[in-house]
Amino acid sequence: MEPRWLKRLTTVLALSTLISAFGSSFQYGYNVAVINSPAPVMQQFYNTTYMERYKTEMGQNLLTLLWSLSVSMYPLGGFFGSLMVAPLVNHLGRKGTLLFNNIFSIVPAVMMGASEVAKSYEIIIVARFIVGICAGLSSNVVPMYLGELSPKNLRGALGIVPQLFITVGILSAQVLGIRNILGNSAGWPLMLGLTGIPALIELLLLPFFPESPRYMLIQKGDEKKAKKALQRLRGWDDVDAEMTEMRLEDQSERAEGRLTVFSLLAQRSLRWQLISVVFMNMGQQLSGVNAIYYYADSIYSSAGVNENDVQFVTVGTGAVNVVMTVAAVFIVEKSGRRLLLLVGFGICCAACVLLTIALSLQESVSWMPYVSIMCVIIYVIGHAIGPSPIPNVVTTEMFRQSARSAAFMVSGSVHWLSNFTVGLVFPFMEVRGLGPYSFIVFAVICLLTLVYVWVVVPETKKKTFLEVSQMFGKRNKVEIKLGDTLHPGLYPE
Repeated sequence: MEPRWLKRLTTVLALSTLISAFGSSFQYGYNVAVINSPAPVMQQFYNTTYMERYKTEMGQNLLTLLWSLSVSMYPLGGFFGSLMVAPLVNHLGRKGTLLFNNIFSIVPAVMMGASEVAKSYEIIIVARFIVGICAGLSSNVVPMYLGELSPKNLRGALGIVPQLFITVGILSAQVLGIRNILGNSAGWPLMLGLTGIPALIELLLLPFFPESPRYMLIQKGDEKKAKKALQRLRGWDDVDAEMTEMRLEDQSERAEGRLTVFSLLAQRSLRWQLISVVFMNMGQQLSGVNAIYYYADSIYSSAGVNENDVQFVTVGTGAVNVVMTVAAVFIVEKSGRRLLLLVGFGICCAACVLLTIALSLQESVSWMPYVSIMCVIIYVIGHAIGPSPIPNVVTTEMFRQSARSAAFMVSGSVHWLSNFTVGLVFPFMEVRGLGPYSFIVFAVICLLTLVYVWVVVPETKKKTFLEVSQMFGKRNKVEIKLGDTLHPGLYPE
């Protein structure tokens, strides 16, 4: 029988999850897809602006370069945002960092909204970098915040909620990008500027919700505030069992102190956890998921879909993504994290191989474009149930409090550098290099990541942070002493 504090999703915990995920994670997804559908009219704006300045038409190579920069400045900003994670969450707290982060959303929203009036495509490129910083911070801090708020039996489900809001953000951008709505020459500046609205909502509402109790107790040493926050989150006053578990974690870590990135890299007891996080984040991004999102319209066009229908197929794909991520929220605590990763990467690998074959044969076989679309949808399904949501959940669970901020800084940096690489390189791979065979590269990466997860990554569901450390102890060739942490009497019924 589980202790009663494990059994309940309270109103405070649910609202904390929804507000932080909508205010921060939603923006990540929205800005991934927001320049997808209006790409032709935005590129026309680039060309017209260049013509007005220099009295000559912009060359195709320069336009491709500027557009690739417009796409890839976002993940580059995400990389720099990830580098800011550890110092900010350690000094401002998890909630405080999310509130501070809204600066990096509201300012670029105004910039992008005013770019057409200012007749400057440079403003868009700079603003994409700044809003990327916002995404880099939120993509790491929201899972960390929710992982520390949640009881262990809800940690996986609530840890997937940020990814759910990322997919909702992507879908929202795809719907607004329909040409009859905002994906046209008159509406695209407003569409880009709307990213500031979730930030304003979070700025108004999140201050009324608790800071992470683990941060308050273990890092700030404020037991009174930690207990009060925990009581609000759990819905009752008797939180002594959970406070005891946090104190034991604190005592087990005091000899290590708070780990910086460099000390984390040198920590033998965390070596395989760190390698696993790097592998999973590289696999997540280099598997081609953002190539699908950034260039979905061009993929469908090259697959032979009618130009007027492309936008609706893209929206349909986004809707499938949302539905499958919702499914992952409900099944992760039953299936476990490891199984979802293995199944997800397996589906993505198979879909990439089939998509390569379909794109190669589409000119000789009349029905191949439909196979291409199905391959993209199957790929999205596979990524939505495992590779997209699970790495952040597992990163939270693999590291204890002293190492978690540095671990997210490393995982976030790998995530965004890989994202940046795909965003910058894929257009040239597709147009001037491998063509339809680009997706074979992604298939190989999916397969390698699947093999690594199968061999190295253990199941972490319903384990305490200290229990997960013990699971990695044998592979790291160190002994993790849990003392009384695992005694059955710790959590009274």
